Amino acid sequence: MIMKAKKLIKTSLVAVAIALSGCATNNPGDPFENFNRAMFTFNDKVDQAAVKPAAEVYSNVVPHFVQIGVGNFFGNLGDVWTAINNFLQGKVEHGMSDVMRVAVNSTFGLGGVLDIGSEAGLPKHKEDFGQTLGKWGIKSGPYIVLPLLGSTTLRDTAAMPVDWSADLWSYHHPVHWRNVGSVVRVIDLRASVLDASNLLEEAALDRYVFVRDAYLQRRQSKVYDGEVPSSKYEHDVGPTSATDDTTGQTSSAAASEPATEAVVKLEKNETAGAMPGAETKQ
Repeated sequence: MIMKAKKLIKTSLVAVAIALSGCATNNPGDPFENFNRAMFTFNDKVDQAAVKPAAEVYSNVVPHFVQIGVGNFFGNLGDVWTAINNFLQGKVEHGMSDVMRVAVNSTFGLGGVLDIGSEAGLPKHKEDFGQTLGKWGIKSGPYIVLPLLGSTTLRDTAAMPVDWSADLWSYHHPVHWRNVGSVVRVIDLRASVLDASNLLEEAALDRYVFVRDAYLQRRQSKVYDGEVPSSKYEHDVGPTSATDDTTGQTSSAAASEPATEAVVKLEKNETAGAMPGAETKQ
């Protein structure tokens, strides 16, 4: 298993290196900005053409309690990997809480459809292998926007194959039901952040800059559980409040507090679909 994970990580790093070669810029805080902006635009077009319309139909047609159940079911599967990562990070108390959540929700919660754990005082956490690597002291590396997957970093890109292989749904059989469930999962997640993404579209002048800065700050905060030492800030992608040279207006990075919350919601919901700024990690 370990050798397989190492091979997958190596393959992913090579693929990213090839894709990013020749795309470097003079911006030390965002060396692949040209590539990232192109992928951001591509993801946005796919989202507007397919993912967002499907999510809007889903949101309007499917009863709300069913949507909650779908989210709870996949969230319960994710709690298993969250527990393992909490143990790997040395957060034994959180890990034990996650184990109890999975046990309670999988039994009394009808396979995770009902979130009994939260009602019982077992808070939901969300950890992934990228956060674990960060906790172990591995720096995030440059910001990257991946086709269809959205915002990430070099470290988290390397961690993706491990996270994917740990996704219990990826082993579900028969395959056609697995595929149907995967599509429903993406649409459900996208539907849950429709309001947030609409707010982001209205609030940000340069959505790429806004999403990038908010994502990196949020991601680093999660690695340190909200307590980032001043000496540990890794990214300097420019001022958080810039002025547009042609309009004199405040740039997207300082658009509004509600817009910042929009990015946080997008990142937290782990929409693994084509959506600008969609976090591949939760």
